[in-house]
Amino acid sequence: MRIHFIAIGGSAMHNLAIALHHKGEDISGSDDEIFDPSKSRLAAHGLLPEQYGWFEDNISTDIDAVILGMHAKSDNIELLRAIELGLTIYSYPEFLYEHSKNKTRVVIGGSHGKTTITSMILHVMHYHDKQVDYMVGAQLEGFDTMVHLTKDNDFIVLEGDEYLSSAIDRRPKFHLYKPNIALLSGIAWDHINVFPTFDNYVEQFRVFLSQITHGGAIVYNQEDTQVKQVVEATQNQIKKYPYQTPEYTVENGDTLLETQDGPMPIEIFGRHNLNNLEGARWICQLMGVQQEDFYEAIATFTGASKRLEKIAEGKSSIAYKDFAHSPSKVMATTQALKTQYPERSLLACLELHTYSSLNPEFLSQYKGTLDSVDKAIVFYSPKAVKIKKLDAVSSAQIIEAFEREDLLVFTQPDAFQDYLLDQDFTNASLLLMSSGNYGGLDFEKVEEVLK
Repeated sequence: MRIHFIAIGGSAMHNLAIALHHKGEDISGSDDEIFDPSKSRLAAHGLLPEQYGWFEDNISTDIDAVILGMHAKSDNIELLRAIELGLTIYSYPEFLYEHSKNKTRVVIGGSHGKTTITSMILHVMHYHDKQVDYMVGAQLEGFDTMVHLTKDNDFIVLEGDEYLSSAIDRRPKFHLYKPNIALLSGIAWDHINVFPTFDNYVEQFRVFLSQITHGGAIVYNQEDTQVKQVVEATQNQIKKYPYQTPEYTVENGDTLLETQDGPMPIEIFGRHNLNNLEGARWICQLMGVQQEDFYEAIATFTGASKRLEKIAEGKSSIAYKDFAHSPSKVMATTQALKTQYPERSLLACLELHTYSSLNPEFLSQYKGTLDSVDKAIVFYSPKAVKIKKLDAVSSAQIIEAFEREDLLVFTQPDAFQDYLLDQDFTNASLLLMSSGNYGGLDFEKVEEVLK
């Protein structure tokens, strides 16, 4: 097939382009800007556009399908030309569904934990050499791309994002997959620019449940009150499998998972990650992996990229970075690190980077999320607030929202970096939480300070 990607530089889009290229499809693409790692990876496969921008000439009648990314606007000239020519246009999730209509679709949904759970499942399958198709939101060790598509594999494992599909398809991505097997890890209000009220956000998960094929299955976190309510209220005729956090202990910085064969050391830590692990175990069981085989494989799982990822360690210090930015993720991640190293002081830095986190109306959701840390820092860029066309946010508003008077607020990247590099990390833990990069933080310098 001849397939053209509009906005090929996106994290998910470029991985799909590479996966289809591996399958032997004829791939082209365009974008107005592409950054690493997408840029380097596209170039390595000969898929990087010769020049940036949108060009009508890229669209012709010999194209079998156009895949439209979220970065492209509804007035994109390539999109308009494709519509004019009557070409088949897919959003990213639409294309994945078309590819997997005859497969058993396993979709992992939830406001948090879905990338980690999907990664755990794929790790277990890879460990036991069980071949599955997949789409996951983080780069995994031992996997070339975040997307893998074949004609022959029976299962496809999909991370089910609740954000919109494209500029011309305003449905949440996970509404399009129609899973045979699904998981819901948690529901905590997010994406307020799209879902302005909490109930409107929760409604997306009700719809998700209604899309599970009749006779299918939902594995759900019964410790999350909202998830429990939504799952138990659904009228869809599906099997329901609740799970909860398994028993575990922490000894001298090591986490031991209680199993039928006794305590088992694992690489990951934190109550939320153990909860994720139990959800992954249920899904793997429904995919034919026995419990003892799951435990054997999961003992070697070190985590998904940027999810409590260790970046440095000294004699009495350690540093992690995490993608956490929503209130529930911030609280879970900070509590996990403090529980794992209770004898060490914890310095936690949070960058407010997303539309929701920079919205003054949403800030109150962060109340108490940094209470478990010894030193708390929030960084945000006033420029980012302007770009997102939001009302200005002040340091006083942030301190009031977190309800922590000793909270330090930085808006200048250099001042933030200087502060970090000046800290004494003896007997301390450092946690850097962001979906951005703190305005250009030099992580190598930070790592040097801890060693």
